[in-house]
Parts: sequence; C-alpha cells; structure tokens
Amino acid sequence: MKKYLILFVVLLMALSVNVRAVRAQSERDEIRAQMKERVEAMRTEVKQKMDTLRFQIKGEQDTAKARIKELRITGREQALMRFDVAVERMNNLKNKVDTYILTLEAKGLDTAEAKSFLATANAKLNDATAKIAEMNALLSASIDELSKENRTKLVTLAQDTQKLIREAHLALGDAVKSLKDAVRKKVEELRQTPAE
Repeated sequence: MKKYLILFVVLLMALSVNVRAVRAQSERDEIRAQMKERVEAMRTEVKQKMDTLRFQIKGEQDTAKARIKELRITGREQALMRFDVAVERMNNLKNKVDTYILTLEAKGLDTAEAKSFLATANAKLNDATAKIAEMNALLSASIDELSKENRTKLVTLAQDTQKLIREAHLALGDAVKSLKDAVRKKVEELRQTPAE
C-alpha cells in the first residue's frame, strides 16, 4: 500500500510539473508573439521609409548620384540584416535550451541555474533588438551621408549590439553547461543509490 501511495504522489508531482511547463510555454509564446509583432511593425515601417527613399532617388536626374545613394541604402539594409539574422539565430538557440530545460525539469532535475542564465540571455537579446531598432531609425532618417555624430552613434550602437549578442551566446552556453552538470549529478546519484 505504501509503495502505491508513493507512486501516486510521484505521478501527481510529474503531472503538476507538466501543467506548469505548459503554462510557462504558453506565456512565453504570447511574449514571443508580441515581440515579433513589434519587430515586424518596425520592419514594415523601415521598409516603407526605405522604399520612399528609393522612390526619391529614382526621381533624381543625376544617375551617378542616384546609384551611389542606392548602393548606400542597400549597404545599410544588408548591415541591419546581419544583425537581425544573428538575433534570430540566438532566439532559436534560446528556444532549444528552453525546451531542454523544460524536459529536464519534468524529469526532476534542478534547473534553477540554467533558468537564470536563460533569463540573462533573453534580456540581452531584447536589448540587442532595441539597439537594432535604434540603428534602423538612424539609418532610415536620410539617404544622404551620415553626419559625423550619427556615424559615431551608429558605430557605438553596432558595437553594443555585437557585445550583447556575444553575451547572450555566452549565457546560453553557461545554461547548457549547468544543465549538463545537473544531469551528471543526477546520474552519479543514481549510480550510488543502487550500491547502498
């Protein structure tokens, strides 16, 4: 009877962990959807501004100047695209680590340290996204050359964004290491338990 009671308690705990994991996942999905909507809104706004700028360029008589301006816009778009792709890769990696955390948490492992690293990575990625939005706004302001002040601001923003992406990547790596350590610890406990 005692054995069945313990089994029932374990099953109840596993079910409650699974319910919490489903709730947490739905909340994360909502937040991700909101962030995606904001980013998409910014992208469409910037795209509209870029298209407007392109239209202005085509109206110019001097084709050499128009070509230079078009190359400038294309270069700006490509620079911003590199940052967007890097943040997207980090978000995908963050999602994989999050899934792994939920799986191990459901199995009863301690994932608190990994969750804190994941939260740090999430904060860094959100900051990087905000910096990218600032760069978008700065670059879409005009088709002319950037002023010295704007250029230094852009360089600073780019360096800060790279640093934030790097730090997010390191935090995700630390989260994976902490999960591996938790798994090793659990395996060692299981090996020692039958020997006793």
